[in-house]
Amino acid sequence: MKINILTLFPDYLNAFCNQSMIAKALELGHIEINIINFRDYSLDKHHKVDDSPYGGGAGMLLQIEPIDLALQPLKNSHKILLSPQGKVFSQKKAHELAKLNEITLICGHYEGFDERITKLVDEEISIGDFILTGGEIAAMAISEAVARLIPGVLRKNSYENESFEGNGLLDYPQYTRPAVYKGMKVPKILLSGNHLEIEKWRLRKAREITRKKRPELLKKGK
Repeated sequence: MKINILTLFPDYLNAFCNQSMIAKALELGHIEINIINFRDYSLDKHHKVDDSPYGGGAGMLLQIEPIDLALQPLKNSHKILLSPQGKVFSQKKAHELAKLNEITLICGHYEGFDERITKLVDEEISIGDFILTGGEIAAMAISEAVARLIPGVLRKNSYENESFEGNGLLDYPQYTRPAVYKGMKVPKILLSGNHLEIEKWRLRKAREITRKKRPELLKKGK
C-alpha cells in the first residue's frame, strides 16, 4: 500500500517514518509513505499557501490552488481531507482503507481551509471531537492504524484479538511475570494451562471491561 501525506511540516512526519513498526514495514516494502510538502506547489513567489477569508474573520485559510496542484499527480489515490467536520475514524474504517492500493491524507493548518477543497477529495475524516493545530497527528494515527493491517506488517494473531477487533469488545486484561508483585496476584486461571477455560475467562472479562468502560460498544454490537 502507498500512503501519500500532504503537509506543510514534512520533518514532523519524517520522524514518524523512522521509528518502530512503521520503519520496519517501510524497510521490508510492505508499505510506502510519500510525504509531500504542498508549499512546493504554491505559485506565489514566497510559496505562500494561505490567505485571509472572504467576508472577514480571524485567522488564515489554506488556499485551494496549491493543494489542487499537489493532488494532480495522485489521480488514482483515494483522497482524504483530515477535518473536524469529517466522520470519526474507527477500526472499521481502518480495515476499509487497508483494502485500497493508495490513499492520500491532506493535513489542514491555520484557521481552516477553503471550502472548495472538499470538492477535490473523496471523504473527510476526523480522529475525534477536539482541536489540533494541524492534521499531522491525525495523519500519523490513521497511517499507523491502516499500516498494521497490511499483510506482512504484523502477524494476524498480533492484532485480531485487540480492542475493537473481531467481537468489537475492548481487550481482556493481560499479565506477565512475576506471578505475585507486592501482594497483587495474577488470576489463577491464567496459570492453569487449561486453554479452553482461559479463553472463556478472557471473553467474560472483555465483556465486563467493555460494559464498565465503553458500554456504547455493546450497543453497537447488537
